Formats: sequence, C-alpha cells, structure tokens
Amino acid sequence: MTRPPTPSQTVGPFYGYALPFAKGGDIAPTGHPDTFTLHGRVYDGAGQPVPDALLEFWQPAADGSRAGAPGSLRRDPVSGAVVGRTGVDFTGFGRVATDADGHYTVRTLPPGGGVAYISVCVFARGLLHHLFTRAYLPELTDPATEPLLASLPPRRRATLLAVAEREKVYAFDIRLQNDGDHEETVFLAFD
Repeated sequence: MTRPPTPSQTVGPFYGYALPFAKGGDIAPTGHPDTFTLHGRVYDGAGQPVPDALLEFWQPAADGSRAGAPGSLRRDPVSGAVVGRTGVDFTGFGRVATDADGHYTVRTLPPGGGVAYISVCVFARGLLHHLFTRAYLPELTDPATEPLLASLPPRRRATLLAVAEREKVYAFDIRLQNDGDHEETVFLAFD
C-alpha cells in the first residue's frame, strides 16, 4: 500500500532561543553617519498585524561587497548571547521578530554595488514556505528603469517601494494577502 507524502507544516511559532537575537536589526555600525531606519508592520489577509513573524534582511555593503562581518550571527555557547555583533562592523544581514503590534525595525546603510533594494525574507504562522520580497529605496532607484519594478503595474509596484517618512527613516509594510483595501506585497519565486 502506497502512502501519500506528509504535507508541509506551517512556519512558526518561533521560540526565543535560537532564531531571534539581540541587536538582530542593527546591521550598520553604531554611530555611522549614513545609517537609516527601515521599519514597518507585517499584516495578514484580514488586515491585522502579525505579532509573531520573523524577518531576515540581506544587502551588500556600500562598496558592493556581500561578505558582511565574519561571525555576525555567532553565539556564546554557554550564555547564548550574540557575540559576533560588535557594533563596529557592517554585517549585511539582520534578523528581527515582529512585536505584539506586528512592527519591526532595522538600522542599516544604503546598499551599494548598484543595488537599490534590501532583500527581505518573511517567516510567519500560516505560511507553508517563507516568502521573499524587496524593499526598494526611493533615492536609489527609478521605477521606470529598474527591470522588476518596470514590469509591474503601478499598484503592485507600490508594494515594493519604501516610503520616506522623514530624513533617514523609511516605512515598508508587508502584506501577506490582499485585505480588500491594500494590495498583497509582491513576493518573488526563486528556482
């Protein structure tokens, strides 16, 4: 008798030991003059904040390198504290959990090497697989000439554009589904 494959499990819940970590949103070196803040909320299909999502961010350094700081995710084997984030080096990677209101915050530098966006990976309850998207920074891109943005209708394109709130602060909300008033964020598939 042949049995069907076991179905996928949803992502999460996340436990506070291994995945989230202190200073996970501090990608830029402490006090760097080009540091900016990217923040927002993750919303479900009913338009409600997702309080237990986990977001990962990747980007190149200002010089275009993609190596980041060595060991920036290293933990002390005894205490579990993150020891690889010194606040001195650009890490190129961040991981943050959303708070009770579905909010997240990262502090980083503008990406370099001709890249106009920060890559984002979303893990959340109810998802069978994590989702990939991009947060494009308005000063670094022309939506009419950037290939991905230019290929999208304006309403869908807007879901990938971070919004400048004030100097060095950008908002980027992630919507897991269309809630009737807001478009679902554009998610990317990688083979």
